[in-house]
Formats: sequence, C-alpha cells, structure tokens
Amino acid sequence: MEKLTHQEEELMLIIWQNEPGFIKDFLEKMEKPRPPYTTIASVVKNLERKGYVTSKRYGNTYEYKALIKEEDYKKKFLSNVVKNYFENSYKDLVSYFAAEKKISAEELQEIIKLIEKTPQSSKV
Repeated sequence: MEKLTHQEEELMLIIWQNEPGFIKDFLEKMEKPRPPYTTIASVVKNLERKGYVTSKRYGNTYEYKALIKEEDYKKKFLSNVVKNYFENSYKDLVSYFAAEKKISAEELQEIIKLIEKTPQSSKV
C-alpha cells in the first residue's frame, strides 16, 4: 500500500463513507471552504493510480469506489505509526496517550476488559 498524503487520506475517508460516488458528491461532503473541483479530480486520479479507488465511466463522467477497505487501511496505518514512532510497542503507544492525558483511567479499564475478552488467536 503506497502512503497517502494528508489530502488523499481526507478524501478517502469521504469516499469510504459515500461510495460509490462522483467527484461532485465527494466535493459536497467536504468542509467549507471547499477546494476547486479540479483539485479533487486530481486527487481522485492519484488515488486511482495508487490503487485505492477504481472508476466506472458513464458518458463523460466517472463513478468512483474504494478498492481498499477502510479497516485494512487503518490497520496498516496504525501498524506503521507504532513501528515508526513507538519502537513497535503498543504498550508505549498507550503509555504515551496516558502521559499526555489523552486517555482516561476509565478508558484504560475498558481497553483492559476488551483485551481480556478477546481470544488470543485474534489479537494483532
């Protein structure tokens, strides 16, 4: 999976939530001020070149849908963050958020309960 730019990632989130769709559909879902139509068209073409979306032609326009599931992208992205910034340690990741007060003790307890409920074979 080729890395996405911030703009490509933002657009992929919109595509996943609104697929299949046309560029005008995705543009309407973006926050104001919206970029020009041509900018979004270029970003979508880059996503298609990178293998994230596919298109189907209808006359002079194209309908787009994702080739990669959002869940698969999240797993890859998070794995890269943990590898590159936390020395491949999910414990260090959680510790970082706890130290920065981005996660509460109650949320940590919920995570512990989820881990205890999860069968060993399905852990990442």
